[in-house]
Amino acid sequence: MKLTRRVQHKWTQQSLKSKWALTSAFVIFISYMLLCTVMYFSLQSWLLSEEKQSVTRSMEDVSSFFDKRGQNFTLEELEQNESLINAIVDKKQTARILNKDGVEILRINNTVREIPPLPNDIPTKGYILQKERVDEVQSYVATAPLQLGQFTGYIQVTHPLSSYLSLMRYLLIAMGIMGIGALVASAAIGYTLANHLLRPVNQLRHEMNRVATEGFQAELKLEQSRNDEIGELIQVYQRMMSELQQSFEQQQRFISDASHELRTPIQILEGHLKLIQRWGKDDPQVLNESLTTSIQEVERMRSLIEELLDLARREPKKNNVTTNLLKETKMVVEETKRLHPNAEIIIKCNEESAYNAVISRDAYNQIVRNLLQNGIRYSENLPIVRIYLTNESNCHRIEVEDNGIGIKKDAVPRIFDRFFRVDEARSREQGGTGLGLAIVKMLVEKYDGQISVSSTYGNGSKFTVVLPSSRQ
Repeated sequence: MKLTRRVQHKWTQQSLKSKWALTSAFVIFISYMLLCTVMYFSLQSWLLSEEKQSVTRSMEDVSSFFDKRGQNFTLEELEQNESLINAIVDKKQTARILNKDGVEILRINNTVREIPPLPNDIPTKGYILQKERVDEVQSYVATAPLQLGQFTGYIQVTHPLSSYLSLMRYLLIAMGIMGIGALVASAAIGYTLANHLLRPVNQLRHEMNRVATEGFQAELKLEQSRNDEIGELIQVYQRMMSELQQSFEQQQRFISDASHELRTPIQILEGHLKLIQRWGKDDPQVLNESLTTSIQEVERMRSLIEELLDLARREPKKNNVTTNLLKETKMVVEETKRLHPNAEIIIKCNEESAYNAVISRDAYNQIVRNLLQNGIRYSENLPIVRIYLTNESNCHRIEVEDNGIGIKKDAVPRIFDRFFRVDEARSREQGGTGLGLAIVKMLVEKYDGQISVSSTYGNGSKFTVVLPSSRQ
């Protein structure tokens, strides 16, 4: 267990290049060894089969020769049968004729001096083939009965496996040497390939360290023409760095704007408190005016802080929630009418349709509430706000149209930016913070929706929200 942990620790400390080289070398070496093992045993089986067939053919030839001659056998006939003798000699075999006591009577060739012991289960017809150790060499020994007239004995063919064993030993040594060479070559090739293929990763690491040192101002210097996984990684990194840079810039701008927005009411509050300290104690009118203004500024700061928290908190999206848009819209409209009794808010929809969208109830109410307050705040005349609910195939469309002052064309792209106000004076007078539409956009996008605005300056605005339907 300790050894395993030590090896794992050592492995984790290696560089990716070394891991790649070692892994490729290990895989190639194991593959080579498996291939060599299969080849070795296949070749061994085939060569042994060939050796057995060689012994079998020699035994059949010798037995056939003696069976044909029978009791008329003479040594001159054997000497004249050069093909039989040459076949036994060429195969480096030894053929013997033994009497029934195992004593040698006749020998053809002399590759082994030792006479193998006779087996106990020699068949009456045919022969028996065994593997014996003869003269310290593994050999195939074939033994068959022999009957020549009154002579009863045995024919014995001994086939040494010295050539076969030498070949297998040479093959094993060659495979071992080639295996070591394959291991070294595969490690070198793996290391070279790893060094080449991981070069973009090293460049990416270098760029990351440089950006970490120099900040987002550092220009990225990465090759973008690759179409492989490394190229995709570089693109993801560049996209991530771009988003981080934008997020960082937005955060800096957000902190700057928030500080500015909080500084103004604090300065106003400080000024009125100093005014009370100097003269307001003895002047009820100054005291009342200063306290009223201070309370308004405190309420404005409280509203601003709550909206800042809504943006900063960014609570996770609630899955598997649906909201009845028509029901919630009516509730928010009634709430808004109580706060703004002079405003006319009209809902237009098909009452028989189902408006069930994938969004939380609180998020939807906040979206509609902010859009209504925005339409009422920026109306010079009697506010008239129309809400259109449309049920489409895979989504629901909510349109909020007002008769307000509208938005200038150059201000439309910035309408959802934090702290942006179409009319600074009117927004401050009505208690606006410039965060309402930013919160609306954040909530809509959190639930995979879309929001857009169309406006003509002086003729009102229309905000369109598209939310996914629960039927998807």
